[in-house]
Amino acid sequence: MHSCPLCDASSLQFYHQDKRREYWQCPCCALVSVAPSYRLEADEEKAIYDLHENHPSDPGYRRFLSRLCLPLKQRLPPESSGLDYGCGPGPTLSVMLEEAGHQTTLYDFFYHHNISALSSTYDFITATEVIEHLYHPGEVWLQWLNMLKPGGYIGLMTKLVESQDAFSTWHYKNDLTHVSFFSQKTFRYLAERDKLELEFIGRDVILLRKGLS
Repeated sequence: MHSCPLCDASSLQFYHQDKRREYWQCPCCALVSVAPSYRLEADEEKAIYDLHENHPSDPGYRRFLSRLCLPLKQRLPPESSGLDYGCGPGPTLSVMLEEAGHQTTLYDFFYHHNISALSSTYDFITATEVIEHLYHPGEVWLQWLNMLKPGGYIGLMTKLVESQDAFSTWHYKNDLTHVSFFSQKTFRYLAERDKLELEFIGRDVILLRKGLS
């Protein structure tokens, strides 16, 4: 049995099985994950991402991202600097934030593999529809915390696990690039462990603020 990829707990509990994968839940942080044996090869994963057609000129995509962009802009000081982590082939949230006067650096493992971006510090870090793809979310989470300045924000978009019954018919799990499934309980665990202020905005927008000290 694999250990939890978020908090490293080893006593995972069987959660669900469908025709293609098994899913396990951590009793500590409540993350639902698939075993490493179900992960795609990098070229297979990228081939799926290459099918995405998101672009800054798409008004529908802008409306989708505005559900994170608007509340984040309301909280950021003027001229903040941030990192759009997992920005994809058509970065758009960064454009929207720059239009509001903020400076945004891009990082994406496949499309903007800018390693130097991961050695800076930021007033905010955004990841829209990203964390469900992470094979090692615990490592990335700690990396984000180290890059985030005191008082800074982590802004996320991801669909949340609601219940075991709902999970069984959930379309979100059918995407084979989705391997880590978070819930409100998972974010409450992280907020308490890492001393972060937590806000849920709607059903799939999460804001976390780092303390000032």
